[in-house]
Amino acid sequence: MTRIVAKITTRDIPPRAVWALEQAGVHPLLARLYAARGIKEPAELDTRPAALLPPARLKGAEAAAVLLADAIAAKQKLLIVADYDCDGATACAVGLRALRMMGASVDYLVPDRFTLGYGLSVGVAQLAAERKPDLVITVDNGIASVDGIAELNRRGIRTLVTDHHLPGAELPDAAGIVNPNQPGCTFPSKALAGVGVMFYVMLALRAELRKRGEFADKPEPNLAALLDLVALGTVADVVPLDRNNRILVAQGLTRMRGGQMQAGLRALFTIAGREPQKAATFDLGFALGPRLNAAGRLADMSLGIECLTTDDPARAMNIAQELDAINRERRAIETDMKEDAEMLLDGIDAEHVASLTLFDPDWHQGVIGILAGRVKEKLHRPTFAFARGGEDSNELKGSGRSIPGLHLRDALDLIAKRHPDLLLRFGGHAAAAGVTIEEDRLPEFEEAFEAVCRELLAPADLTRTLETDGPLETGYFSLEAVRLMQQEVWGQTFPTPLFADQFDVLNQRILKDKHLKLRLRKGGQQFEAIQFNFSGSAPNRIRAAFRVDINEWNGAQSVQLLLEHFEAVD
Repeated sequence: MTRIVAKITTRDIPPRAVWALEQAGVHPLLARLYAARGIKEPAELDTRPAALLPPARLKGAEAAAVLLADAIAAKQKLLIVADYDCDGATACAVGLRALRMMGASVDYLVPDRFTLGYGLSVGVAQLAAERKPDLVITVDNGIASVDGIAELNRRGIRTLVTDHHLPGAELPDAAGIVNPNQPGCTFPSKALAGVGVMFYVMLALRAELRKRGEFADKPEPNLAALLDLVALGTVADVVPLDRNNRILVAQGLTRMRGGQMQAGLRALFTIAGREPQKAATFDLGFALGPRLNAAGRLADMSLGIECLTTDDPARAMNIAQELDAINRERRAIETDMKEDAEMLLDGIDAEHVASLTLFDPDWHQGVIGILAGRVKEKLHRPTFAFARGGEDSNELKGSGRSIPGLHLRDALDLIAKRHPDLLLRFGGHAAAAGVTIEEDRLPEFEEAFEAVCRELLAPADLTRTLETDGPLETGYFSLEAVRLMQQEVWGQTFPTPLFADQFDVLNQRILKDKHLKLRLRKGGQQFEAIQFNFSGSAPNRIRAAFRVDINEWNGAQSVQLLLEHFEAVD
């Protein structure tokens, strides 16, 4: 798989914004980084809970609170139907913990992705009905579950939908819908993850119970205690970190660093070899999140949800060990699938296509999303990877990942309009989406997807651009500066600092047959650097896009450069 050549660019850094932030006492390095990400004034950096958007602005939240409060008062049975990824698991855990704090009788159901598929389908509705709930609550799904909710209505069971996915042409006939992306919702943060939506519904419910005098003779539930879960789900779902999401994540990280977290999160930190007192968004996105997601990909997300809801540290540690073992299995499967993908791509010149559609009959349905993401990152093309839906099924399940410039769900919607019977089911976001087709129609899908990508993507979109923060000043190649940056909240649309500069290459070698280790020099300074999953060689002088990290070896710490890309300099 040949990586597409990248173009290194530098973000615009408005000097007036930098000056305003520095005058307010923001560290000069952070002032520059924040200004380059669109922060204009210090108030935008306020991450106190009071700065959160109020729940009343989220369409349907107050009506949902009344619905839930009435159900609790009537001692009705509630059932949460969760999605099988980290966002769905954390949203379910937030719902279970918060509703139980407020006196509800609540249980949960998470579909088996391999037999029941995504969301509140008719099959899941029938399974839910066997539990005899009075009210079903969806988390991180439901906005497209028209038929499943109709089935529950037929059985006399009401449904409250809490979701963040984009709605289709028809909304389900639910008793309540809370989704910042539903028609008519003016909530300014459209980027809430599923766990964020559920947290907001719980805030609204607490306010409704307060209004009813439920806490006149007892303490109010401390919903802030759930912000570690909200932070994990928000980062793991790779939603844009707008100001509201940054507040949620910052508050969650603060609790983790202070040792205030669920037993399951503490166990996951331990099993991943990460330190909670130094918790950063990297830990959530690349250490904790994947271990939870692995359960939904290969096994049953009920295991992940139990990890997040148990208060028994020993039980939490046992589950975390199981999740870690499942994640190791997932990595092994992914490695085999990447090798298969390499062979499939050998005959494709990615420079001359606008999209990639990959399929192998032996691929694992739970890992195709990761594979699509890996190929997309390397070749900078919107990518769908397909796996068979089951041994006796003619269906293929596809998972897609996109690049800036192509809204993946909108692209699928366009395909559905032009080829009305091609897509059996589809849904998702701008950057990630899922689709189901019949196996014998894969070539037709590949052709349709390529046509839509060629139409919607400009030629410049097909060039992989590394947007950097320019050179890092000499004085900031320090452990203190790296720690300063690692304490901040970075993520989707608010990217981790990436710098660019020129270096002399003093020496280089390959580690473990796949990582390029270098020693670089800039002026009078020398740096250790590494580019992972790159087994080529570097010229004597390079321009590199790099992140700065702390390398620990034999108890000693030093600054290390993590190279994203480099090019020769004359």
